[in-house]
Amino acid sequence: MSSSALLSELKHRLGVLIDAAEPKLHGLSRDIWTCPELAYQETQAHGTLVDFFSQEPGWTVDPHFKLDTAFRAVWGPELGPGPVVNVGFLCEFDALPGLGHACGHNLIAEVGAAAALGLKAVLEELPDRSSLPVRVTVLGTPAEEDGGGKIDMLREGAFEGLDVVFMAHPSKEDALYLPCVAEHDVTIRYYGRASHASAYPWEGVNALDAAVLCYNSLSVLRQQLKPDWRVHGIIKNGGVKPNIIPDYTELEFYLRTPSRAELPVLKEKAERCFRSAAEATGCTVEVEFSKNRFDNMLRFWTLEQLYEQNGTALGMEFTTDEEVLKESGSTDFGNVTFAVPGIHPYFYIGANALVHTQEYTSAAGDARAQFYALRTAKALSMTALDLLMNPQLLQKIKEEFTEEKHKEEDKETRLSTQRT
Repeated sequence: MSSSALLSELKHRLGVLIDAAEPKLHGLSRDIWTCPELAYQETQAHGTLVDFFSQEPGWTVDPHFKLDTAFRAVWGPELGPGPVVNVGFLCEFDALPGLGHACGHNLIAEVGAAAALGLKAVLEELPDRSSLPVRVTVLGTPAEEDGGGKIDMLREGAFEGLDVVFMAHPSKEDALYLPCVAEHDVTIRYYGRASHASAYPWEGVNALDAAVLCYNSLSVLRQQLKPDWRVHGIIKNGGVKPNIIPDYTELEFYLRTPSRAELPVLKEKAERCFRSAAEATGCTVEVEFSKNRFDNMLRFWTLEQLYEQNGTALGMEFTTDEEVLKESGSTDFGNVTFAVPGIHPYFYIGANALVHTQEYTSAAGDARAQFYALRTAKALSMTALDLLMNPQLLQKIKEEFTEEKHKEEDKETRLSTQRT
């Protein structure tokens, strides 16, 4: 049998094997969906996934890998001096406050688990497994919605040794890529002095004035920002009562730019607004940027092309709508792409609802989403097979990784030099 014929047969078998596991995969997704948990608190979802892989033959599971609600499941040989290809699949499983799984992370977990199980199962059917030394690694990555669990795990070395990583995110259409931009959260706290707002307001120092001035200064700043930069936020604490001059206010803002290289420029501009509002009102200010900065996502064209071919063969219709392809958000998977090449496509789940809405929560738990989730898992796993059966493709992706990373680093150096 030719290598292309063998690859086609393996892809067919992979699809059959994933379909055979549908009941338990659907149960996995449903269990996570019915008990939504917030970032770093996903104890039940974490336990469900750990139990799932612990009960599957052949997997070695580390139930608390680097973080309390993270895990790692591994199948295949230990990494050593020999040429073992380590393929990673990621599972997210945290939910949104007040909405549950309105971002469909229960489906992300299912897709990652299904793709890993399918790849393992088809590799086990090879007559000579030693001819294709492969390690399949599943990482359970908590806290994508708030905090950036993957960034914590990167810091702890959780992604070391991986050659390529795969995951997919629910959406309202199939898309190879949507812009995932760099983002940094910041909390601004103003401290003033309380006083009676009617009897002797002159004795007070109004922290709400500082918050409003800060908010309005940022609104004015937008005229001088690049069209693809974003500054958006809320006043989280605006005082206690109208007849008390507020002595404390708090705002939270997200700052976003297309690349992480541009973020320091935007942060400098925003911080002038934060501090000038304090000076103008006589307040003191505390500016606290979050521990983890979300990086933009690097693109690897060979991976995208392979995934597109496999997805199209399975019946996916990838959007070419320019307006859709301009939609942007941020994810800690962006940071992963600066450490190891990977792909993060988006998949239709059988509904036209928008993510982060109650309607999408319902759609993510609907049985109709199952077909699309497993189809996506097949496409991811088939793309992994392409790399395993054609080592030159993996080498090409690694070269793209080096090139894309160098481009970002050069941009960072250039912008840093301009600021100084």
